[in-house]
Amino acid sequence: MALSGNEIERYARHLVLREVGGPGQARLKAARVLVVGAGGLGAPLIQYLAAAGIGTVGIVDDDAVSLSNLQRQVIHGTPDLGRLKVESAADAVGRLNPHVRVEGHPMRLTPENAETLIADYDVVADGSDNFATRYAVSDACFRAKRPLVTAALGQFDGTLTTIRAHETTADGRPNPTYRCLFPSPPPPGSVPACAEAGVLGALAGVMGSLMAMEVIRAVAEFGEPLVGRLLMVDARAMRFETLHYGWDEANPLTGAAT
Repeated sequence: MALSGNEIERYARHLVLREVGGPGQARLKAARVLVVGAGGLGAPLIQYLAAAGIGTVGIVDDDAVSLSNLQRQVIHGTPDLGRLKVESAADAVGRLNPHVRVEGHPMRLTPENAETLIADYDVVADGSDNFATRYAVSDACFRAKRPLVTAALGQFDGTLTTIRAHETTADGRPNPTYRCLFPSPPPPGSVPACAEAGVLGALAGVMGSLMAMEVIRAVAEFGEPLVGRLLMVDARAMRFETLHYGWDEANPLTGAAT
């Protein structure tokens, strides 16, 4: 996909990178990425995907902007209070990069609609804030054979991994699924919501930016994705650690019993 003169100037710092260059930037322009959630993780994620030149960004979110969001959801501003987040985010992308098309989906992603939504995109990035959505997204990505970048936030900690459960390793072993890492959601009420527990605002920016990095690397086809690796960030100690995980033959998607 050819770049215009304006795009060549805009993406000049990408084009001089050997790992990206013209072919990688063309892949970014042709890509369709679905972002689940336009909140704390989705806000920086959407901005950096747009700045990088992802051709089409889909955004799924059924929520409206509230004042308590603005401590971390930096794609929205005070004038956006009460607006649907997909509309506010689309306007922000338009100001940032007019070459990016935004497809807004003002709805909640559920097991019933997930696969239909995901099928129209090349890569999915899940920044949702609840376990029901995370499981619905990861299961649908497996069935639709789409790579998934998924992250989560705690008060002062965050995690990030990439799931490519529809693919295998070099030795033919299945890649792990999300359910290999987290077999089942925690009991209801055991994990307090953000409104109850709080979250460090800048941490959302760090994790959302790392999500964008992982998506960009997947689309431009460079580097080693976080498949089978869970990146854990501790903002109190400013410590980054990586946990390795593998395929669980008991998982319900690709396990021995399926």
